[in-house]
Amino acid sequence: MRIPRALAVVSAVLAAATAALPAGTARADSVPPEKDAFYQPPAPLPPGRPGDVIRSRTANYPMSSSVTSTQVLYRSVNATGQDIAVSGTVLVPKAPWSGGGARPLISYAVGTRGIGDECAPSYTLSQGLDYEQFFINDLLNKGWAVAVTDMEGLGTPGIHTYTVGQSEGRAVLDMARAAERLPSSGLPADTPVGLLGYSQGGGSTGWAAQLAASYAPELKIKGASAGGVPGDLVAVGKSLDGGLGMGLAFLSAVGYDTAYPELKLDGYLNDAGRKLLAADKDVCLLSADGVGAIGNTAFRHITDFTTKSPLDSPAWLARFAENKLGGTKPSMPVFQGHAALDELVPYGQADELHKTWCKAGTNLTWQTYPFAEHALGLPMSWPDETNFLSDRFQGKPTSGNC
Repeated sequence: MRIPRALAVVSAVLAAATAALPAGTARADSVPPEKDAFYQPPAPLPPGRPGDVIRSRTANYPMSSSVTSTQVLYRSVNATGQDIAVSGTVLVPKAPWSGGGARPLISYAVGTRGIGDECAPSYTLSQGLDYEQFFINDLLNKGWAVAVTDMEGLGTPGIHTYTVGQSEGRAVLDMARAAERLPSSGLPADTPVGLLGYSQGGGSTGWAAQLAASYAPELKIKGASAGGVPGDLVAVGKSLDGGLGMGLAFLSAVGYDTAYPELKLDGYLNDAGRKLLAADKDVCLLSADGVGAIGNTAFRHITDFTTKSPLDSPAWLARFAENKLGGTKPSMPVFQGHAALDELVPYGQADELHKTWCKAGTNLTWQTYPFAEHALGLPMSWPDETNFLSDRFQGKPTSGNC
């Protein structure tokens, strides 16, 4: 049974990189988050605002000795408005910023990696085993600071609210706030900010762009670059049903059930579905278990794991509708790119989002990559995404191509 190329390529690369790396100056980097007290939030949370840093520590960053790496635990807000703690990493080049104005900051939203705590970017980055590490390094090599959120439930207790945009967008914005409020970062409150992400990260970036004006109006966001955006989870779920990425649809259902407990996913599952849930509740896709999980669900259908489909439930559809992108005009210029042959995040729903944003008056630059599927969409769109943000940081005007 064939595993989706987008997952198989990165899985093969990371499976070979298993050697332990030296510990950082302030932590034992080999300790996974579920066994690391740093990731355990105080209860109750201390008073504060979204984006306030609860605690921080120096972290290992084996990919570069010219970068300071700090792990943070910071305040955010989940999809139902509850205060939560989220972990993340703030990376700042040691060399002084040589460009005009203040050093830019990218709030970087990662792509799909699973729902287990060991998938947390703050952990994988400290190990030198993150599949987006080379892209992050490219940003650092430009002299930009990079803040990478773990999102709700990766690293910190609880299950990751995978693909729940209302939570992910706030985590991205609060990560930028935390980076600016971290004294050691040297990033002032008027730091120029860019939002960037692909795949799951593209959806998170889209939600951060939509929420920014109302949720974090003080951030000086100059632009957002979102690639491979899953803007309509119902359309994505229907496309994945019976396809190569059926396991991703199941993980999304787990994420929504975590964010909205009234959905009661267990009541929809048959014995095969409950067995799958028990096996995959801590899965990281870029691991032997993750490859097996995707392979075991490829070409299967929702009906193979349920007694009734959540996609037919009014309660589920209402929550999906709350997390469908397009309802709010982003307040900053946006670049949106998509691979025309994307087999995991269908092109049609992304094109519909681009048209919806355009109708709302968004300053949007839309780009299609005709010879790319999902995995190739990231490297092919990367130069356009980063050049777009570089131009915004330099104050160059853009009117989009709507």
